[in-house]
Amino acid sequence: MSDPLPLAGLPRRAAAMFYDSLLLAAVLFLATLLLLPVVPGGVVEPGNIPYMLYLAAVAWLYFAWHWTHGGQTLGMKAWRLRLRRREGGAPSIGDASLRFVFAILSWLPAGAGFLWVLFDRDGLALHDRLSGTALEVVDP
Repeated sequence: MSDPLPLAGLPRRAAAMFYDSLLLAAVLFLATLLLLPVVPGGVVEPGNIPYMLYLAAVAWLYFAWHWTHGGQTLGMKAWRLRLRRREGGAPSIGDASLRFVFAILSWLPAGAGFLWVLFDRDGLALHDRLSGTALEVVDP
């Protein structure tokens, strides 16, 4: 695999994930506010499966839209990272969806899929490898 730009290491990935987690929390908060007027009594009970699926869909939309429209979430922009297909070019909605699902699985157990970047011969996280994507450093 020949890369025109260097791939992101674990510290930069972690910083972008932290930044995006704060932004995603705000997005999920707003998504919940939009939902509350249609919820009977204005209260979502703990363990409500449709609500959890709704939040998962909102999270998917946040990441998939950013990844397919410029390759960068706001956290990735702040840390000068961009997602691309390993063969080159912008990720498709299918690539973004696979990456989203595999990134969730990469947290199990104990973030092992993210730590994979430390041992992978190409410097890819497990979800990069499984989704055919790579996270590159823009303007290194």
